[in-house]
Amino acid sequence: MTRTEEARKLLAELGFDAERSNERSAHVFLALLRLKQGSTWAGSSNPMLGTRAIMDWIRDEYGVEYAANTRETVRRFTLHQFVEAGMVEENADKPDRPVNSPKWNYRITDAALAAIQTYGTDVWESARDQYLEDQPGLVAAYAKARELDLIPVTMPGGEQVALSPGGQNVLVRDMVEDFCPRFTPGGEVLYIGDASDKWAHHDADVFAELGVTVDAHGKMPDLVVYLRDKNWLFLMEACSSHGPVDAKRYRELSELFKDCTAGLVFVSCFPTRAIMRKYLASIAWESEAWCADSPSQMMHFNGSRFLGPYEQ
Repeated sequence: MTRTEEARKLLAELGFDAERSNERSAHVFLALLRLKQGSTWAGSSNPMLGTRAIMDWIRDEYGVEYAANTRETVRRFTLHQFVEAGMVEENADKPDRPVNSPKWNYRITDAALAAIQTYGTDVWESARDQYLEDQPGLVAAYAKARELDLIPVTMPGGEQVALSPGGQNVLVRDMVEDFCPRFTPGGEVLYIGDASDKWAHHDADVFAELGVTVDAHGKMPDLVVYLRDKNWLFLMEACSSHGPVDAKRYRELSELFKDCTAGLVFVSCFPTRAIMRKYLASIAWESEAWCADSPSQMMHFNGSRFLGPYEQ
């Protein structure tokens, strides 16, 4: 039996389905363990590795070349499930690492490694069974650790929403907690896009009331707020890791919300004025700009009015 076949069998014994115990997943598993063809399972280790490093190691040690465009497949259909099962942890060195960081990494947990190192020995079955018995507790512990890293957001009505750490979610929190009370008092938050969960908060009923059918494949703004007394819908972009509402994005959002019965207000939100200055030339006319470091101020790229929708 080849080392890859052994890895597939081991993953199946740990309860993984066919997709997570196929050849690709077996190679990813071996890469995470840094287990070469001639090494013993007892010699497995658990370094922290990024997706590119995992794929390069598979190529160098097992002669299997995965194309660059398969990185997302490796992440979504193998690593993600390994993490969900509690066998692999993300960013053990820095749990709050931004999701778009090139340093994002994965590592086999110490508990999983201890069991895996006994594979092929007389104690493997007992070690495996003990690991699987302990696993619910391990999964709960990892979930608790991830929960502690979440960013709490207090909605205008007092409801609490938790966003994943890193990325632009710190700025999204500032938009909800600082922008909304000042510029949309009494507004209803209809949508929040989490950096790792696009639909962190979604009020389908009010969207339907406004005649908006949200396309799950459409690129939603980061925050949508409805000001009912004025019948204005604020479409807000968090510009900490990407650009503002420029002319192209203005057209995209106008098309996405073309059937909305409320007037549309476009807002580009920045963490600081220094970051906003980088994008001043591209911010669309007939839109607004707001900076979290000056929360009581807003810049208007409108010309004929200070704040409000324009006829589409």
